[in-house]
Amino acid sequence: MRLGLAFLILFLASVLLPVTALAQKPQSLKLEPLSPKFEDLIASGAKLETVATGFGFTEGPMWDPAGFLYVSDETINKIFRVHPNGRKEEVIALGDPDGNTFDRRHRLIDCASVLRAIIEVTPDGKYKILADRYDGKKFNSPNDVIVGPDGAIYFTDPTLDLVAGEKQEIPFQGVYRLNDRGKARLLTRDLTQPNGLAFSPDGKKFYVDDSEQRNIRVYDAAPDGTLSNGRIFGEEPGEKNDGVPDGIKVDKNGNLFVTGPKGIWVWDAKGNHLGTIVMPEQPANLTWGDQNYSTLYITATTSVYRLETKTQGFVPYLAH
Repeated sequence: MRLGLAFLILFLASVLLPVTALAQKPQSLKLEPLSPKFEDLIASGAKLETVATGFGFTEGPMWDPAGFLYVSDETINKIFRVHPNGRKEEVIALGDPDGNTFDRRHRLIDCASVLRAIIEVTPDGKYKILADRYDGKKFNSPNDVIVGPDGAIYFTDPTLDLVAGEKQEIPFQGVYRLNDRGKARLLTRDLTQPNGLAFSPDGKKFYVDDSEQRNIRVYDAAPDGTLSNGRIFGEEPGEKNDGVPDGIKVDKNGNLFVTGPKGIWVWDAKGNHLGTIVMPEQPANLTWGDQNYSTLYITATTSVYRLETKTQGFVPYLAH
């Protein structure tokens, strides 16, 4: 029995230690500051760590205070729990899951592209459709989702992941507000392919980027979510294969962290591009995490990365 136990311990060590080592392995990181303010947010010697790799295409990171991340894999068609040591646990198998958020009841809300729906993923690995239509017509392919200052769910609905062969029923790509009764209200149809979205910490500004136009728009937001005075906030140009504006997160001071060509573009609240965090893989999305929400967890193609910052994230579902 002692020999068998010793063998088991050695076997587990051979499996788990490489996973832990991988989770702590520093990766190449290039910082391109354009303003002295950039170093107020990201230390010049910041280290990028690999949390987990071996995915198909990662999206929708969401930090759970229990100490792990939810991560969507659009290629493998699953949502995982990803632990800091790199361990993965399957939560649900689902066609092309995308952006995720918690609502104020701590329900995991997902953009289910194949279902063309906003869903709740339940703790037992099932799902419940919260909304899949606007004005009687199917959504295109919901992409990213957040909770607003009013507690409602806000999401984008481009055609980026519309299943091949399926018909587009809504003749535009919109941004919507979903109330607690499951009714979707169109907020804007200004964008060609709306993607990432975020509110400013005071709830008075609403940001949404356009992956086709490669820009970020900002609107004035009323308490009921009504948007007005839409204008260009910033541009993120790049070559064809450099990546496009996608996920957006905001810190408590109103600075924006937006995935874009070659990495994460950092903007101040006035629309000044402060600098870029150049990543080893093209990022799609990001979230604030760890105990004080000062760490960025980044989904980038086949991997999930971790980057400590000098600021503190604004976490919408906790801000009430």
